This record gives sequence, C-alpha cells and structure tokens, in this order.
Amino acid sequence: MSTPADIRNHKYISLTTFRKSGIPVATPVWFAERDGKLYVVTEKKSGKSKRIRNNAVVKLAPCTFRGKVIGPEFAGRARILPAGEESTVARQIIRQKYWLARLSMRPQKNEYLEIEIT
Repeated sequence: MSTPADIRNHKYISLTTFRKSGIPVATPVWFAERDGKLYVVTEKKSGKSKRIRNNAVVKLAPCTFRGKVIGPEFAGRARILPAGEESTVARQIIRQKYWLARLSMRPQKNEYLEIEIT
C-alpha cells in the first residue's frame, strides 16, 4: 500500500504503540517515506522500541510537533530494522528530509523502525 496523501506532506506523525496491557501510548515523531513505507528513528532503549518488540501493531496519524492529531488515523505494523544496509538506507532518507537529524550526537544508540500501513 502506498503512503496516504493525508500523511505524506506532514513533518510529524503521532505514532501510537501499545503496552502489554493494551494501553495505547502516542508519541509525535519525525518520519520519512520511501516505496510506500515509513521510517522513524528512535533510541534503542526508548519505550516505543520496547513496545514494538512486544507488539508490532501501531496506529499513526499526522500531527503537530506537540502531538496534536490533525488528520485521519491509519493502522500499521512496525518492525525494528537490523543494523546494516536497511538501517543505513532509513538513516539516509530521514536525513534528507530533516536537516537536524544529521546532528545526532549519539548515533550508536539509535535504531530505525519501518512501518507499513495495513
């Protein structure tokens, strides 16, 4: 599935992940799109990474930088990309979209998520 137009032209998405108890946790994140998939950078020890390891189901919606949802919500599945070529490609497309992403002070602590809208 291609990235919906409602998301494509935004700077932020609200990425909702789910705790083991089923409670949703929404976080505004930067994202980049390529070939119908979305890519997000996060720290390896972040809550969203931990929740995605336990449950790949996510919801996403366009939002403001403070997380206020401003468009329709979509269901998706996320996976943590292994270190190597896939992560390198994700890092490159995020850096192309966001100049500040190039200034990461701790790149060794980051990992990349690939999200496919279902």
